[in-house]
Amino acid sequence: MEISHRIVIVEDDREIGPLVRELLVRDGYAAEWARSGSELDAALVRERVDLVVLDLMLPGEDGLSICRRLRAAAANLPIVMLTAKGEDLDRIIGLELGADDYLAKPFNPRELLARIRAVLRRAAPASSLGPAGHERLRFAQYVFDLAARRLTHDDGHEIDLSAGDYDLLAMFVRHPQRVLSREQIMEFTRRRSWEVYDRSIDIAASRLRRKIEADPARPALIKTVRNGGYLFAVGVERLA
Repeated sequence: MEISHRIVIVEDDREIGPLVRELLVRDGYAAEWARSGSELDAALVRERVDLVVLDLMLPGEDGLSICRRLRAAAANLPIVMLTAKGEDLDRIIGLELGADDYLAKPFNPRELLARIRAVLRRAAPASSLGPAGHERLRFAQYVFDLAARRLTHDDGHEIDLSAGDYDLLAMFVRHPQRVLSREQIMEFTRRRSWEVYDRSIDIAASRLRRKIEADPARPALIKTVRNGGYLFAVGVERLA
């Protein structure tokens, strides 16, 4: 396989880090092992990074703090979190901070590869999108260029969208003014890692609301439908 993506694994465990790196190299990725946030920072300076595999339990600066920093500095950089089994609260906080996927330890190496491939596909540049991606849509005070993965407010400022934000918003604008169950949201976004009966979908919706709603506490665009799911409540216009 041609090397096309560079991945940094942030993991302090001296067995897991090299093993994951070797797994990714065998699958055709350019992979680097970083044992701390400072080593990740150095890797980010040296070359372009396409995805970060981030362990939450790290000495010094923990994974949640690193995730927060990465989202502030590089909103579109995909992040796959690794969490210890049972650390539900940390996983939820990580998703709220903008991680694109998560996997609990101990994990199946093939599942990790599948998660990484899926996140990279969702974060693919416009040139790799199919015909469905070449759309410019208007809703409320926004223009959403799906091909460029760009959301722009009428006042001119651009909204930073993570891969997860993009997935969810693209799904909503393609199914406007229709109540969607959590099961349908999982299916339409192809987010198999989202759990219907936990807070993953709700966290993603809440994070997107904070970016596009005038008042996230009283959403006018993304409405919760009790016992139903979610409704994108405004019309969507296709632009030339």
